Amino acid sequence: MESRRAPRRRRARPSRRRPLLCTVLASAVIVGGAAVATAYVRAQAHADGGAVSSQPSATPPASATVSEEASVEPAAKSSADRDSLLAKAMKAVAVEDGADVAVAVLETDSGESAGYGDGSFDTASIVKVDILATLLLQAQDADRHLTERERTYATAMIENSDNASASALWTAIGRADGLDTANKRFGLTDTAGGDGAQWGLTQTTAADQLTLLRQVFGDASELSEASRTYLRGLMGDIAEDQRWGVSAAADGAQWALKNGWLPRSTTGLWDINSIGRITAGGHDYLVAALSNGNSTKAKGISLVEAAARAAVSAFTDDPA
Repeated sequence: MESRRAPRRRRARPSRRRPLLCTVLASAVIVGGAAVATAYVRAQAHADGGAVSSQPSATPPASATVSEEASVEPAAKSSADRDSLLAKAMKAVAVEDGADVAVAVLETDSGESAGYGDGSFDTASIVKVDILATLLLQAQDADRHLTERERTYATAMIENSDNASASALWTAIGRADGLDTANKRFGLTDTAGGDGAQWGLTQTTAADQLTLLRQVFGDASELSEASRTYLRGLMGDIAEDQRWGVSAAADGAQWALKNGWLPRSTTGLWDINSIGRITAGGHDYLVAALSNGNSTKAKGISLVEAAARAAVSAFTDDPA
């Protein structure tokens, strides 16, 4: 699902845009055991007809969930110092010649954020979070529940990164038009859906992915509590072979994420991306790490993991 155009090759640089300020960011995550699945199933009872799901349960295991926290309304704070700390930390991150990387992070308790790099990237499979968020928003607007078939697709798309399921839901939401319309409400300003069936070539920025994560993990969201709980649960139960990326910056297994990887046929180089919510040093962070131009998938994974660790270090290693 690729276009014929070559990927962009701008070198990442510290963002010149004003730091992202967040006046309200709360996570209030339902975690542990069957709590996530139960909350969603109750909210989605009496769903429309469709095939019964043959996919694994959407309930995240305790080892892959994020910690519960109360709603807070932190005062908006300048992130200029955090940007400087992140830029300094990124100097130690090895980036291949011709590769590009951008990362954005938000600490949920304080509402402070930091960003590095302002380029546009192919989403690859991280767009699957956006696709499901769009489907859930459309269902809310229509005052309906997801069908059993839609839930089957959603589970496979997020937990196993199944492309056929993503294509089915991409069509269901109205492809790029549906995604772009929902993203206007979500507050994404620099994301554009891929052409035709090419959902993986949706263009986005690290800052926009951070905004999307706030819609999923925060209370100030267009998505209902049931929708957010459902999506968080799927992101907390990713297949074992896909548990890499921003989770590298977490303490233990306190994470919920979605990764994306795409070898470009036009160049032979890899797009590697990771977005999610992690816990480190007793604090929760939303992190988006995007890259392209990687010579191998493994090198791309190492790059986004190093960028995620650098992003979190702008908070955890702050001597102040």
